[in-house]
Amino acid sequence: MNPRQRQALRRLERALPAGELRWDQATREQHARDKWFAERLPDAVALPRSTASVARLLAAAHAHRIPVTARGAGHGYVGGCVPVRGGVVLSLARMNRIREIHAGDFVAVVQAGVITQRLQAAVEARGLFYPPDPASRGDSTVGGNIVTNAGGPRCLKYGVTRDYLLGSEVVLADGTVLELGSRTHKNKTGFDLNRLFVGSEGLLGVVTEATLKLLPLPPERACLAVGLSSSADAARAIESIFAAGFLPCALEVADAFTLAAAQQRTGSRRLAGCQAHIIVEIDGQRESVRRELRLLERAVRRVPVRFVERGLGAAACEQLWQLRREFSYALRDTGLTKLNEDVAVPRSRLEDLFAFAARLQRRHGLQVACFGHAGDGNIHVNVMVDFTQPGARARSEAALDDLFRQVLAWGGVITGEHGVGLAKRRWWPQAVSPSVQALHRKLKRALDPRGILNPGKFV
Repeated sequence: MNPRQRQALRRLERALPAGELRWDQATREQHARDKWFAERLPDAVALPRSTASVARLLAAAHAHRIPVTARGAGHGYVGGCVPVRGGVVLSLARMNRIREIHAGDFVAVVQAGVITQRLQAAVEARGLFYPPDPASRGDSTVGGNIVTNAGGPRCLKYGVTRDYLLGSEVVLADGTVLELGSRTHKNKTGFDLNRLFVGSEGLLGVVTEATLKLLPLPPERACLAVGLSSSADAARAIESIFAAGFLPCALEVADAFTLAAAQQRTGSRRLAGCQAHIIVEIDGQRESVRRELRLLERAVRRVPVRFVERGLGAAACEQLWQLRREFSYALRDTGLTKLNEDVAVPRSRLEDLFAFAARLQRRHGLQVACFGHAGDGNIHVNVMVDFTQPGARARSEAALDDLFRQVLAWGGVITGEHGVGLAKRRWWPQAVSPSVQALHRKLKRALDPRGILNPGKFV
């Protein structure tokens, strides 16, 4: 940041409420990174409490060409909120009010800094339901979920964050405040500009408030956790579930390496010798869920299984899901660095992906752990690396090159929910055509002509 830019921010600081612009080392260090491996110290950190403050900051930054990187909770996995060009990190953490929950309209209005799980608890206390459930829902914010289009296990049945955004308040790079969408559940008035900012990774504008669609809370939940002898058996069990006419709200799968790490962490005897594992959840009315659980188990048992565990009711389901929530921690316990790639492939390629991961492991001499959202083909392929070993970095990069090349050849995508950020910028030119890249650049120039928003990323 040059002296003129710094002087402009100092003037802005005097116009903002006290404490909304911070320069101290500790605050800057707290906002220098996310959960990926890159970091860069910002020159300053903005902690606004209102949209008016956000607008003032962006207007000043636009006038003086100061880089601004918006940030939710900093729980992303691709370096999306790392301020690679310095400037100001704009944290939405203090804008964390749930403004309204309207049971009659099935709508919630929240500021961008609201933690997702807090919103879910608040609406469920009213008999309502906000389905998007990223694994980081206890830490991630609604605004962060919007700009990454976060999903989670329940997106199989209920869809992703995009499907629940009815309206939004967005501040453009020059400080213009937009009110987009509405609070109605249907709206065809002009272009769908509201969703333009979904998945935009902070490159087009800053989402400050959201109007979200709610659903009735299903009265009952039920789960099956199934141990199997191979990934092929898991794929066939998943096919059997869909063939029987079920659309579960969640359907997760894990491979042998992941399960071995989970057994080591949890001490679970049931996982001993287990080469694959699926969790399937259904929800709905109590009587129908109990009947469907029996039919679901019958469909799963068309494939040889090692064990089946049943969970009926919220508490029993959460107990079964606890194993799934241990997977990432268990892989970190191995002492290896986990390169978490959230690829998505067409559903029919699920078994092919697991087989390809095994070949990657043999070809590059690296452990590969796969788990994730089997129902929609969004599998977290974790390349496990010991970077203290000679040549490990080059081998891991070659393994990722092979992975993304094959996923794209199958008609898949390089990211299903984490985003491109910094981590996948290398593969961006392979993932989209030159004409689509050019359209991204046109949109970026139209909304952020001076390129101040989250600079240094994939656009």
